[in-house]
Amino acid sequence: MPTGNPLLVEIQERIRAVGAISFCEFMDLALYAPQGGYYNRPQMQIGRRGDFITSGSLTRDFAELLTEAFVQMWHALDCPQRFTLLEMGAGEGEFADVVLGYSQATYPDFFAALKYQIQEQSPSLRERQQQRLARWGDRLSWQGAETPAESIIGCIFSNELIDAFPVHRLQWQGGNWQEIYVTLDKQGAFQEVLRPLREDRIHEYFATIGIDPQQQGYADGYRTEVNLRLIPWLKDLSQRLEQGFVLTIDYGYPAHQYYHPARCEGTLQCYYRHRRHNNPYSFVGEQDITAHVDVTALTRYGEKFGLETLYITRQSLFLMALGLGDRLLAQQQSNGHLLHALNRHQSLHQLIDPLGLGGFYVVLQGKQATLKLPPLQEADQVFRATQRGTSPRLLND
Repeated sequence: MPTGNPLLVEIQERIRAVGAISFCEFMDLALYAPQGGYYNRPQMQIGRRGDFITSGSLTRDFAELLTEAFVQMWHALDCPQRFTLLEMGAGEGEFADVVLGYSQATYPDFFAALKYQIQEQSPSLRERQQQRLARWGDRLSWQGAETPAESIIGCIFSNELIDAFPVHRLQWQGGNWQEIYVTLDKQGAFQEVLRPLREDRIHEYFATIGIDPQQQGYADGYRTEVNLRLIPWLKDLSQRLEQGFVLTIDYGYPAHQYYHPARCEGTLQCYYRHRRHNNPYSFVGEQDITAHVDVTALTRYGEKFGLETLYITRQSLFLMALGLGDRLLAQQQSNGHLLHALNRHQSLHQLIDPLGLGGFYVVLQGKQATLKLPPLQEADQVFRATQRGTSPRLLND
């Protein structure tokens, strides 16, 4: 194992000090260590030149369409004089820039009420965001872990954030869960070992999402993940949200699919220069490590903390309900530059591709607030007539 990487040395020293660390701690260090963690590296980029593409980095249409939803939320709250939009993890800042610009040009009354906040863990990304968004002045502010949480009326939004929370990796062995830890072999390379569970919260987690591992018929060697970081994150959001909405977009599965016996290797995956693979111990600090989101956990814990589940749908349906189809039609009828038109047409289709970004889950939760989106409600009625016993308002399972 190369030793020129300070992050590798830090993780090795941590392991030697305690013998083994949980995979959750390993993933936390690999992604968020102050010196060398993936999201703290100045070289880390999101978009076509980086390791992965998000909807916001693909086309400004994504942020403009989401702005349509934020405006509807503002109206649903009776147009408060201050509507706070808190973006959790803002990437390169493209999304915020488009939302502010589009609101100013298209919905001036909403823009007058809009206060944009960003909570960003990465100092490197925060610096880039501040440079990109400097023109918005005090219309926009940053929140850190050390910033006292203020009461919010508005919306808390995240896109592809929860999938990067460090997860506990589990293996079914001898009729019980074992947790995967990381140690070093004689050559100093990372090596996995199994340890008995130390987290009672993992048993509580499965009870909350309605999965009884003893009844699943798992074979020895079955692997999966549990995202315990989701729980305090949701609790914090609910506590700071006085009234309004939580809008979460990410890739994932409902619990009965996530923990199905056939998904025997779990969902952990890594991204390095747009190449996807499943080895988290290579390119440490230079690659993204993710796990799919348990959508059932997002809704069940949200409800525990006072967040009502309003809609669960796919990104494709959500964006179509907000007007993406109209944009496609208008774009096809335009006489603009051909190459630009082709690129935009392709980007719009990528947003709704059911095998890609369009298959992402959109979860809308409310606190003392509701939002009526007729196109989604109509689809919901059809779905609920054919799918009983699943999560509320799940439009495409």
